[in-house]
Amino acid sequence: MKPLFVLLGVFFIVFFLLRVTNGWWDYRLSARIAMAAMLLLTAIAHFAFTRGMEMMLPDFVPFKKAMVYLTGIAELAGAVGLLLNAWFALAGVMLTLLFMLMLPANIHAALKRINYEKGTLDGKGPGYLWFRVPLQLFFIAWIYFLILY
Repeated sequence: MKPLFVLLGVFFIVFFLLRVTNGWWDYRLSARIAMAAMLLLTAIAHFAFTRGMEMMLPDFVPFKKAMVYLTGIAELAGAVGLLLNAWFALAGVMLTLLFMLMLPANIHAALKRINYEKGTLDGKGPGYLWFRVPLQLFFIAWIYFLILY
């Protein structure tokens, strides 16, 4: 839920600030900055809640800690890429792939009731998937329709 609030909050703030400072509406730049801010938040979680993030990965995934760090770094790289005019399209495509690859971990975490912030098994559970799966699709649509299209 926090990533969604950051994404939408930053989008509207930047959208109106660009109008005031530049005199025009720029939804694409606003969308890029908002997604970058959200990715910064989620990337920090990979380093702050590493143990819980490791628990989100299915048992067959090797090198869980390295995978958590790698995906955090990928989110940071994607955030930077979105802010660079020469790189935002490639960053958008790569982030779309990353979101698709991370969806099974989110499903696994919900089914196992993993609370990644605490590193415990008292999370929200399978009902959370009714929010998480559409949210993941929303992030992908955000990139496609507001950044790449």
